[in-house]
Amino acid sequence: MRIQLSDHFTYNKLLRFILPSVIMMIFTSIYSVVDGLFVSNFAGKTQFAAVNLIMPVLIILGAFGFMIGAGGTAIVGKTLGEGYKDKANSYFSMLIYTVILVGTVFAIIGILFIKPLSQLLGAKGSMLENCVLYGKVILFALPFFMLQNTFQSFFILAEKPKLGLAVTLISGSMNIILDTLFVAILKFGLFGAAFATALSQITGAIIAIIYFLSKNNSLLRFTIKTKFYGKILLKTCLNGSSELVGNIAASVVVMLYNYKLMEIIGENGVAAYGVIMYVGFIFSAIFYGYSMGSAPIISYQYGAGNYVELKNMFRKSLTLIGITGAIMVLSAKILSFPLSNIFVGYDKELFYITVNAFQIYELAFLFSGFGIFGSAFFTALNDGVVSAVISFLRTFVFEVGSILILPAIFGINGIWWAIVVAEMEAFIVTIYFFIVKRKKYNYI
Repeated sequence: MRIQLSDHFTYNKLLRFILPSVIMMIFTSIYSVVDGLFVSNFAGKTQFAAVNLIMPVLIILGAFGFMIGAGGTAIVGKTLGEGYKDKANSYFSMLIYTVILVGTVFAIIGILFIKPLSQLLGAKGSMLENCVLYGKVILFALPFFMLQNTFQSFFILAEKPKLGLAVTLISGSMNIILDTLFVAILKFGLFGAAFATALSQITGAIIAIIYFLSKNNSLLRFTIKTKFYGKILLKTCLNGSSELVGNIAASVVVMLYNYKLMEIIGENGVAAYGVIMYVGFIFSAIFYGYSMGSAPIISYQYGAGNYVELKNMFRKSLTLIGITGAIMVLSAKILSFPLSNIFVGYDKELFYITVNAFQIYELAFLFSGFGIFGSAFFTALNDGVVSAVISFLRTFVFEVGSILILPAIFGINGIWWAIVVAEMEAFIVTIYFFIVKRKKYNYI
């Protein structure tokens, strides 16, 4: 049976509704990791390190799509909950046009400045050439990447999470197949990996555009004719600022990690962190998927003034996140050896550095889910300020402080402990805001 945003959500119904979003985010993370896996095993660790070095820049440029997706979903969802469907569709269409325009501008700027940015990150010689090559190919598809990120949230709001999952599976499978063809079989190397990713992103975005342009039974419809809503766009950016700030801050932190690792142990450190980062993407994707899947429900119920259901969603969400975090820590401990072997088993020294990093890093999953959900929860309530504060502290302030202090005390292990300490601090801040804001939004 079709699950609607206006329904009462039991654990069973909630899990069925958010499961496609969780799988979608996991699969998105997996096919993001595929490039690294193929490059590491078929092109070498220098090219692998180059991808990890330039990736934060590409994520920063694409973060606008996440911001519009999260912030726009909160506003459009609240508008739907208030009963204004035509207005919601008009807002939705305006936001999609904005993403297309901004994505095109960012792509042009990125292509023009990719070389000096790579040099600024410390790339030299062959690593610099690899960073520029990979970055330019990916940037050609940047508008489509941003659209894909935006549509992920709106598919859920349209009560079509399974369709959103299907689009992700199609584009992700395409990336894996093309990586196998271009990198493993035809030996196109780094260019082949980048080209495969770009084609898959273009495909996913085009499918979504065609669906929302066509007649369908979803809550949302993309219309050719709309108008510019300056206040709505501003509020969307404010609501989704946590996603923008979070992605930018996380990318800056990755650059800082890479810089410190290059300083302490060189390319092996960057490669090891690349493996940790990729696996962290997949595990964190479960929390991000849950937050993305539940946010439209929260926005809709808040707009409808149904505080009983809002309380129900809050309680169930915290319970599920706590249980999932504990399972993740156990899973990461079991998988640390086989996953390290898959990525860097060809280099014994690098393998043991990576395994050691896993044994420490995994503890962060006990706390990270609460920070991720807390930021998304307040975005869904249209409280972009609190959401941004949680996200900024979690992904930037606490991590930067830990990275700068802990390695000076504990050496290389201080790098891996930094994320654990940062997530613990973010957990405390999130709980504080849950308590302070409970009377304003009535979710407790």
